[in-house]
Amino acid sequence: MSNEVMGLLALGVLFAAIFIGFPIAFTLGWVALTTGFIAFGPMVFDLAVLQTFSVMKDTVLASIPFFLFMGFMLEQSGLMERMFTSLQQLLAGMRGSLYLAVLITATIFAAATGIVGSSVTLLGVMAAPSMIKSGYDARLSAGAITAGGTLGILIPPSVMLIVMGPVVGVPATDLFAAALVPGVLLATLFALWCLIRCWINPSLGPALPLELRPASLGPVVRELLIGVLPVIVVILATLGVILAGIATPTDAGAVGCAAVFILTVGSGRMTLAKIRKSALQALEVSSMILILVVSSNLFGAVFSRLGSADFLASLLTSLSLPPMLLLIAILLLIFVLGWPLEWVPIVLIVLPIVLPLVRAAGIDMIWFCTLVAVTLQTAWLSPPVALSAYFLKGVVPQWQLKDIYAGMVQFMMLQILGVALLLIFPGMTTWLTDAK
Repeated sequence: MSNEVMGLLALGVLFAAIFIGFPIAFTLGWVALTTGFIAFGPMVFDLAVLQTFSVMKDTVLASIPFFLFMGFMLEQSGLMERMFTSLQQLLAGMRGSLYLAVLITATIFAAATGIVGSSVTLLGVMAAPSMIKSGYDARLSAGAITAGGTLGILIPPSVMLIVMGPVVGVPATDLFAAALVPGVLLATLFALWCLIRCWINPSLGPALPLELRPASLGPVVRELLIGVLPVIVVILATLGVILAGIATPTDAGAVGCAAVFILTVGSGRMTLAKIRKSALQALEVSSMILILVVSSNLFGAVFSRLGSADFLASLLTSLSLPPMLLLIAILLLIFVLGWPLEWVPIVLIVLPIVLPLVRAAGIDMIWFCTLVAVTLQTAWLSPPVALSAYFLKGVVPQWQLKDIYAGMVQFMMLQILGVALLLIFPGMTTWLTDAK
């Protein structure tokens, strides 16, 4: 058996094991070490050490625990709930006000954490009871919550983009700048869809009943300004210094994390138990991601040294597909793989395989990475495997899964529209990076 075929066989075994349910990180490591030992002998262990140290020396990856801790602190402190409640009261007399409050809250929360499950769960806990009590349509409500929750995978400082940067050889700051406009575009499309539908059919999102409206807007505005605005300023300032090139993601993440810690503790709603829980959650997720990065780097190194990546690239190049058709084919593959798989194995395994092909076709890497991120976000809203549906069902059991799916499909179509717009107008992803 040639080395190239052995590498492809290892890739097949890897995906089969992941689909069965074996832990991704340990499966990656085991398949890489076994295949490498058969092909190269004990040298594969030296390769494993080198790949581990290369990840440990990557300072960009050190920003992951900072941003995760920031997000978990905001989740535990109740400040996002205060913001949602304030927006709900502020927009009380407007049709579809809860949809708008959900999407505004989701967009801001996305700038603090890139964990989709956490965002969907928190939005479901905050918004679903009010939506049910106010007679909102279950399908549109479920779609708004799940779509808003998936924005965390795209809007900077996205953990996925931090991990993707070293994989594709593009600075994370450039990916942040490229993803900002598409993230805001999608959030705007979601909001417009909800408001237009409520304008056409007011029963989908009636104005809040009089008993749920505030007697005066003064306290509501004061709550929004004093309780929540400082946190929003910190998040936007953290993102701003990254995009402006003033600080690296790691430096800005550390400062932002410290500022959010001070603000959330100062709000009086944090306890030692909540701080401990936030720290443990950040540690757990960070460790999982970094172990995956180490394992995938090892697998990628073995796969490349076997010549399998070059073999696949040559095979696909021989098809002589136009660059746009090739790009659409890759995005379709990523979309389908995104149904059963999370973004981690796709970014760490699939992207390195197709990268030589993308580069050979002369496709702009920043544009490509942004399209991949939006496509993966779309997969989170694609039944029947869409994980966002199960996160929401877990916290809102009274909503039927078929209604959640029906709501998600509406926003999945908006996501596809967003991908199409980015394909037609690539400048939407590059104008901020060109202006830097």
